[in-house]
Amino acid sequence: MEAEEVLRQHLLKTITLTDEEFAYISAHFKPLSFKKGQVIIAPGDKVDSEYFVLNGCLKSYATNDDLKMFILQFAMPGWWASDYNALVYQLKATITVDCITDAEVLCLSTDDREKLCNEIHQFERFFRLRTNKGYVAAHKRLLSFMNNDARGRYEELMKTYPELYNMVPKQLIAAYLGVSRETLSRLNYKKHMF
Repeated sequence: MEAEEVLRQHLLKTITLTDEEFAYISAHFKPLSFKKGQVIIAPGDKVDSEYFVLNGCLKSYATNDDLKMFILQFAMPGWWASDYNALVYQLKATITVDCITDAEVLCLSTDDREKLCNEIHQFERFFRLRTNKGYVAAHKRLLSFMNNDARGRYEELMKTYPELYNMVPKQLIAAYLGVSRETLSRLNYKKHMF
């Protein structure tokens, strides 16, 4: 499916647009390709865009002083990624967004997003609803960390996003869950025993 059609289907799951409105909106998205391991946003960067994933998988993460990685998000096809704190508050990036696999994305600048939201009510509605869903997902993840042990977090992740297990290296899934790679192996082994 062409990039434009993927974007159209994504938007139409949430809002209604005329062909003219969609053509105008899609003209503001810039297609970009990245290679596996390529960094899209690095700490200290100025962040003025967000990325809609067409193909591939991205990850957003922070690294502490001991170089331990904390994964905030995986972004698979149909998902969006950026350093949203930096984007919204016009700060320098504090997280990294890079490519787990080769990836094709559509880039939308903040200026273009704001312009489109001001001009097309349905587009503003799309971003409001998307932001609400993102907040709910973050809330659920936080509650999962507070209420579940490693097994519970793993089972919840695999139930919600089963495609992650084959798309994302296991050490990254472990970092997302806040467990070691060995613990993840034990959780997966026990899962397949039953």
